[in-house]
Amino acid sequence: MPRELTAPLRPRPSRLEGLDRAAPVWIVAAAALLLLMLLPLAWLGYLSVSGERGFTLAHYARVFTDPRFQKALWNTVVLAFWSGLLSLALGAPMAWLTARTDLPGKRIIRGLTLASFVTPPFLGAFAWVMLAGPNAGYLNKLYRGLTGAEEPLLNIFSMPGLIFVVALYTFPYVYIMIVNTLELIASDLEEAASILGANRLWVAVTVTLPMVAPAILSGFILSVLQALALFGSPAILALPAGFHTITTQIWALFQYPPKVEMAAAFSVPLLLATALLLFLQKRLLGRRGYAAVGGKGAQRRQIPLGLWRQPALLACLAVMACAIFLPYGILAKAAFSRAWAQPLTWDNLTLGNWSFTFLSISTQTAIVNTLELGILTACVGAGLAALLAYITNRQLIVGHQVLGFLALAPVVIPGVVLAVGLFIAYTRPPFLLYGTLWILFLAYLTKEMPVGYSQSDATFRGIHPELEEAGRILGAGRLRVLREITAPLARSGIIATWCFIFIGVIRELSASILLFTPNTKVMSVVIFDLKEEGQFGAIAVLGLFMLAVTFVTVVLMQTVLGRDVLGARPSGGAG
Repeated sequence: MPRELTAPLRPRPSRLEGLDRAAPVWIVAAAALLLLMLLPLAWLGYLSVSGERGFTLAHYARVFTDPRFQKALWNTVVLAFWSGLLSLALGAPMAWLTARTDLPGKRIIRGLTLASFVTPPFLGAFAWVMLAGPNAGYLNKLYRGLTGAEEPLLNIFSMPGLIFVVALYTFPYVYIMIVNTLELIASDLEEAASILGANRLWVAVTVTLPMVAPAILSGFILSVLQALALFGSPAILALPAGFHTITTQIWALFQYPPKVEMAAAFSVPLLLATALLLFLQKRLLGRRGYAAVGGKGAQRRQIPLGLWRQPALLACLAVMACAIFLPYGILAKAAFSRAWAQPLTWDNLTLGNWSFTFLSISTQTAIVNTLELGILTACVGAGLAALLAYITNRQLIVGHQVLGFLALAPVVIPGVVLAVGLFIAYTRPPFLLYGTLWILFLAYLTKEMPVGYSQSDATFRGIHPELEEAGRILGAGRLRVLREITAPLARSGIIATWCFIFIGVIRELSASILLFTPNTKVMSVVIFDLKEEGQFGAIAVLGLFMLAVTFVTVVLMQTVLGRDVLGARPSGGAG
């Protein structure tokens, strides 16, 4: 009987062979981002053109024709422009002095600028109410006592006062951008110009200034964006003065009876203005490049200030006095005083403000809510931002460029506008979240996503994919490579992301003020409410507690990372 020759049967290829088993993880992360960004914005746009009879532009027509809204628009333009200009006037010289000259105490100036950077602007506004309020302000009382005058020296409840306070807490954005650029520019060109006979001023104008012009422009636009989006400082200083900005006007439209459609229509111009400014910034900066930026290895020599060393130091300390020393000092005085406007004598000294603040059930609830939201948002946000940055850097799915764009998109969404979109999206089926902490969690997660994504993106760009490819060649799957190779290398960047998001959450006010309920108050909202009750001692105590939590987080971050936070902070939103 002839033997049959049979070839061994090859296993049939699986339909899943060749597919990335980690693909569901990437798809879920991408879907979460799409839902997070598009749902509130889609509802915002839809409601702004919705009426009882269907599509309408009546809300927009009223926004642009009502004198009340026109005035708020104009006030916002004035505030943003002059705040940006003043921030530039403060930040640019300080950056040059600390980066390129032999100014004494440069590390102290950098540390104080960091303190100004992390100080919530609304807390600074409260402090300046106690310093320069026309009736009981400490500086005005001092001025009256010394001169016998009846009129106040300063009135913080005015447009100039508002511009001054906003600039005090936005100039660090200008400072950071310019100082980081100056520290990368070598001194060779400047020295060559000096050898050829140019004096210091001409060298600065013709050599240094053109090279840092992109950073100056970028810092100015960033300051304008911050001023446009601020809610806290205008609410504290502009409303008592009797005028509105866009953000406070949107907040007013949410007061009873709420006019959500009008708020949505009024939010869109602010959204478009911020988007236009960022687009303009990218276009202008994209056309400029300077080969003189030669990396950290290039030689940079300090310019001797000579007789101007001490006056320059005094000028820097004067700025810091307005941003840090005076506000922190008056907050500390108010925290330990029975009457904050009176001198701090033994009779006026008390710890009652501390017991009143921390024994209050509502304050305790707000502190717990804030810390819970801060930790939860930082954990989820750092994880999601890291996943998204990994997907876009390694180009793991189709349309990864869109993910990167969406992750950075909230930069152009002011907190108040985002809150309006979230309020509309999550107060109706299928997502009924209003009245819970979850709506605040979503607001914070959306708002802080650009900060987390920028930091994670920079981290993954610094990790070469060859290490991961070696792991995959040895048989490890993509998720295992991510867990055992990439994540340990990116640990410091992920920790920095966690800290940036946590700090952003605990000082947030502009979205919280529209989304809170009595059971979901956070610290910033309680501080804002205490203002209505005139409880300045409790405001000071809670403000100092918030600052202490912030500074402890910053110190821990710098200790773990071993580097200066000012050199690594990406742009983010304002409170």
